[in-house]
Amino acid sequence: MSKEVREQEPQLLWNHFADLNAVPRPSKKEERVRAFMVAFGKSLDLEVIEDAIGNVIIRKPATSGMEDRESIIMQSHLDMVHQKNNDTDFDFLTQGIDMFVKGDIIKARGTTLGADNGIGVAAIMAVLSSKDIAHPAIEALFTIDEETGMTGAKELDKTILTSKILLNLDTEEDDEIDIGCAGGVDVTATKSYALDTVSNEYVSKKITVKGLNGGHSGMDIIKGLGNANKMITRLVDSMQKKGAVHFQSLNGGSLRNAIPREAAAVVSFRESDNDSIIKTFNNCKEAILDEYKSLEENLSITIEAADKGKVLTESDSRDLVYCLLGIYNGVYRMSPDIDGLVETSNNLARVTLENGELQIACLTRSSVKSSKTDLSSSIVAVMKLAKMETKLSGNYPGWQPNASSAMLDITKAKYTELFDHQPRVVACHAGLECGLLGERYPGLDMISFGPNIRRAHSPDEYVEITSVQKFWKLLLEVLKEIPKT
Repeated sequence: MSKEVREQEPQLLWNHFADLNAVPRPSKKEERVRAFMVAFGKSLDLEVIEDAIGNVIIRKPATSGMEDRESIIMQSHLDMVHQKNNDTDFDFLTQGIDMFVKGDIIKARGTTLGADNGIGVAAIMAVLSSKDIAHPAIEALFTIDEETGMTGAKELDKTILTSKILLNLDTEEDDEIDIGCAGGVDVTATKSYALDTVSNEYVSKKITVKGLNGGHSGMDIIKGLGNANKMITRLVDSMQKKGAVHFQSLNGGSLRNAIPREAAAVVSFRESDNDSIIKTFNNCKEAILDEYKSLEENLSITIEAADKGKVLTESDSRDLVYCLLGIYNGVYRMSPDIDGLVETSNNLARVTLENGELQIACLTRSSVKSSKTDLSSSIVAVMKLAKMETKLSGNYPGWQPNASSAMLDITKAKYTELFDHQPRVVACHAGLECGLLGERYPGLDMISFGPNIRRAHSPDEYVEITSVQKFWKLLLEVLKEIPKT
């Protein structure tokens, strides 16, 4: 782990972040980081609890002079998104994140950094381990599996926590205070295809789309970035207009909450159609490159010879293209009430076709329940027209904004006092756990804030050092201002 990271200010926070990032912590495989957090709490002689689902709760009494304040929940999630570049040799299950400092940013070499939500976790650890930070009684809640289902928040024991105030430290803009977020639902389609064997008159080609920016499928969806699954579908669709093009395999994207950066397909077609098919492919390629030249500077689209294999029939291949073209991707509706807020969106996140077995995975988000149902239903309808089995799962609620929140007033006032301008009070198009936590514990006064974290959920993720310092300064001041009981 980089010594340079540990030398940044505030050192207490960065040292905890470095310790945390030395522990593998993929979603749904948090055993090691849970054990790490339990050991951390016990090393401080604090009360430590693990609930049945695996969330870790650490309690710390109020510091001297703060005993008459309301107790608070400080909350962040332990898991991180695991993404790496194709040319990076890295095992997320056994290796710690390899970090480095460059100017005002901290980044990882070829992988996600885990600042989402590791900075929040590290900040809470810093408060728990401190001996000179003023704070009320704290219930530190470290949830699991936020990135791939929010099961920790969904299954949180309803009897463990007693506080009525919650500070969520999982926001990625340091001039924002979040008071609401989108809910989401996973949309999945599967199908098994009968395969054909191609004759000697056929050639096979591998199409590769790579070099896209990717990013968070909620926070970054408004940017209009390229989706590799959509691009590769568009390319095959153009080819099918010039002859029978059969799918052999397709592999695009990874996690539902990450905009797909790369995709590859192997297709087969008659060698006699090669010239016309390759010509229309190149025309489509140039059109895509031109459309995205200002957004996706590193976009690469290639086609090359591939080994032959069994393929989908011509009609099944065309129906699959129709389905993937028909699945809505991107911003579906902007909020009519909050300027600049995406209300509803969908990410065509993952498409795999191997040996005739197809799976399509989407994540539909919305801050309005009925709009989420509307869009997910239209996506399911397209899948059903292609005779696919469909499933909705992982449904979680949004967080209804509370503009009269006492903690909002306190945090706004402290921010303005510290930084000489007012913060932006927003709702975000991402799946914060506050909606679920509010269901488990009705009546919580909740806000969310954090430092600038850029390109989360991609190997280009980084966090700004000075922004972390700003976030830390605000957090310490907010802790001093928790209302009296």
